[in-house]
Amino acid sequence: MPITIRRATIDDIICMQNANLHNLPENYMMKYYMYHILSWPELSFVATTTDIDVEQDTQDANEDYMIMNDNLGNSIKLDPTYVRPGEKLIGYVLAKMNDDPDQSNEPANGHITSLSVMRTFRRMGLAEKLMRQALFAMREVNQATYVSLHVRQSNRAALHLYRDTLKFEVLSIEKSYYQDGEDAYAMEKVLDLDELKISNFTHGPNVEKKPIEEDDLKSDLLEDIIKEGLDNITV
Repeated sequence: MPITIRRATIDDIICMQNANLHNLPENYMMKYYMYHILSWPELSFVATTTDIDVEQDTQDANEDYMIMNDNLGNSIKLDPTYVRPGEKLIGYVLAKMNDDPDQSNEPANGHITSLSVMRTFRRMGLAEKLMRQALFAMREVNQATYVSLHVRQSNRAALHLYRDTLKFEVLSIEKSYYQDGEDAYAMEKVLDLDELKISNFTHGPNVEKKPIEEDDLKSDLLEDIIKEGLDNITV
């Protein structure tokens, strides 16, 4: 079951909202997702998985994805978790640049609006990967100097991701930030392009980088073994 992380498109909006409604108490109208993706198409990302055998009949896949309305003759999406036949959305990050007119004099900066991963696909590092893609895009494409977000005080998993893994700094506690009255941590991270390069995390975070040994094309690869003596060679 391969997993792909790619930029979000308009076609993903229904599935993104579905993931949001399933996992988070902070929900948004459809037009808010559209506003993000149309205004900053490079900043939001989705994680999808392919769960249909490539040899399976295409008609069967389409029947799983669509249902026909006999009265109007229109095809209606049957399962809101599927972007298209065989492609299931399992997570997303919704991001934007700061568009507050009262802060127009500040350096360019981004904001993470929402992050969600479906429960059966958690503890796989998907939330971190989605975040790193969004942060890199903010810095590389929009030259954002920093990014901000809010997280519930009770959300220990998210706090660990932002503070300990992604190195966000807690700036303040905003009282009754959420509609149910819970406080939020206001967090911020300075964006450094060299640090954010995706290649730094290809094999996971905190991987020790070892210098690459270059072959001078002159040394004998068996020279050291021969110096130690043939008696020490085992086959």
